[in-house]
Amino acid sequence: MQVSEIQRRLTELGANAAHRDRVLRHWVQAIPLSQGRRALEHYLPLAVREALPALMAELQGLARLRSQHPGEDGSARLLVDLADGQMVESVLLLREGLCVSSQLGCAVGCRFCMTGRDGLLRQLSSGEIVAQVALARTLRPVKKVVFMGMGEPAHNLDNVLEAIALLGTVGNIGHKNLVFSTVGDPRAFERLMAVGGGAVKPALALSLHTSKPALREQLLPRAPRLTPAELVEAGERYARASGYPVQYQWTLLDGINDGEDELDGIVALLKGKYGVLNMIPYNSVPELPYVRPSWDKAREIARRLHQRGVLTKLRDSAGQDVDGGCGQLRARAEQGRRRRGREIPITPAENAQKPQ
Repeated sequence: MQVSEIQRRLTELGANAAHRDRVLRHWVQAIPLSQGRRALEHYLPLAVREALPALMAELQGLARLRSQHPGEDGSARLLVDLADGQMVESVLLLREGLCVSSQLGCAVGCRFCMTGRDGLLRQLSSGEIVAQVALARTLRPVKKVVFMGMGEPAHNLDNVLEAIALLGTVGNIGHKNLVFSTVGDPRAFERLMAVGGGAVKPALALSLHTSKPALREQLLPRAPRLTPAELVEAGERYARASGYPVQYQWTLLDGINDGEDELDGIVALLKGKYGVLNMIPYNSVPELPYVRPSWDKAREIARRLHQRGVLTKLRDSAGQDVDGGCGQLRARAEQGRRRRGREIPITPAENAQKPQ
């Protein structure tokens, strides 16, 4: 379900713009219908009020909590059921943040990521993206949303931007706290400044990971063929236009992109730019060959870059201790579901009797 479809259905029931915003505000901010300065019967048309319980139940059904996996760092990884039985992951971050997914699977195929191993399965609707925020707000406050979960947001641009427009208005999230993360699709740079008719300007995070064009093509095999220098140039333009520094993402892979040559390349690319380098030691995945460097090594790299004029923040992937990064929770749940299916086969006759 799309946000625009929800708005259309409310309009057909006789809701004006203020009425629609009131309903959507209750949903996305997880506010009980009984709360508000004005009672619904004094504000909403009768047809809207009568349809509201069923509509709210439908919206809440877009994303339901399957399981929660708290980390020792205070974060929590959420495995979320969608209405069609598929699953995605969200992450409750520290300081009232939330990482949401924008796709089921991913077409970029980053070599160090579990999400893209099976390719793109389907797009998430704008309603399903917003529903992750609404669900998370039933668990704890959310004042920042980063689009860094499963999927490449630029490959689902219409739905992601529609979700951002809602979150930046009735969702009550500051624009600089809506972080659009991408491997660098040129279409995204063209459209980000026009979100919500230009009323919402999200912050930008760019997945850099290396200063070497050839290595970038190897690590991100199906990303747009922008060199690291071209990516930073596009990011700098957006940063100056939006007024927010770009967050350059660097997943630190031991022995791959942590050498002296890479440090020199980072300084050449980012020194003097309106941005910050977020260096994140790799979240090890047993099925993949990459290795997480020691925290001491990562800290030393960040310290040296900072000394050379590149603002560098060393970050840890949330919930390391629950092994939930890069689509691992969903992969494990799918494996369990397949095993259960093999253990308890369903005959064609039984399948025909199942409710649809």
